[in-house]
Amino acid sequence: MDKNHIREIDQDIKIKLAAMHGTEFDVVLMYTIVVSSLTTSIRDIQFNDSIREITTRAKKRSVKLSKKQIQDELEKLFMRNNENMSILYNLSYIDALAESFNYLKTARICKIQKSKYINRIIDLMVNSNK
Repeated sequence: MDKNHIREIDQDIKIKLAAMHGTEFDVVLMYTIVVSSLTTSIRDIQFNDSIREITTRAKKRSVKLSKKQIQDELEKLFMRNNENMSILYNLSYIDALAESFNYLKTARICKIQKSKYINRIIDLMVNSNK
């Protein structure tokens, strides 16, 4: 996580707290807001790493696919709420947590499963362009 991500999280928290201006809220709610912002940010960072992996593997697998086509196919899968994308999103996050807490077996299984779902997504992308 770099300084830009930290600034984005800080801004997100400030926006959420500003929206609650004038209302009474306790410390638990404030902690919930902070944890929610952190969790969302970690999920997004990890998922973006998975998306980059999809792009890299898709280019290697099919020379015919341009970066634009890969991006278009990913957007289609997002729009359809594809289950492979949803599972990959959650696996990316679980993998990051497992590594953070040094759960090596869980992290290893997550990496295997992430790879499996990345390959499924690439198969969908390649087959849709045939």
